[in-house]
Amino acid sequence: MSFYQKHVFVCTNRRDPQNPKGSCAQNGADEICQIFKKELADRGLRGMMRANSSGCLDQCAHGPTVVVYPEGIWYSIRTPDDAKEVIEEHLINGRPVERLTIKARK
Repeated sequence: MSFYQKHVFVCTNRRDPQNPKGSCAQNGADEICQIFKKELADRGLRGMMRANSSGCLDQCAHGPTVVVYPEGIWYSIRTPDDAKEVIEEHLINGRPVERLTIKARK
């Protein structure tokens, strides 16, 4: 049983700025996380959908990295407009945003 129809995890992991992997936080993840939270609240979806920050999702090269459950779809969200597109298309209309998905390695 799931408490939420959709659960969004936004990596906000921070690494030392000298780390060659970089981190999602260095690429604006805190702002992206706040956009998800605010938009869901503004649209009256709190309680049905939840967005929260997470630790490292091990996809730093794509960061800020976002994963949506229960589908398990991973996104590279680089701008506020990308976040809003995922909210509108995927979370509300049920259509994943293909151009922003992170493709699984084979």
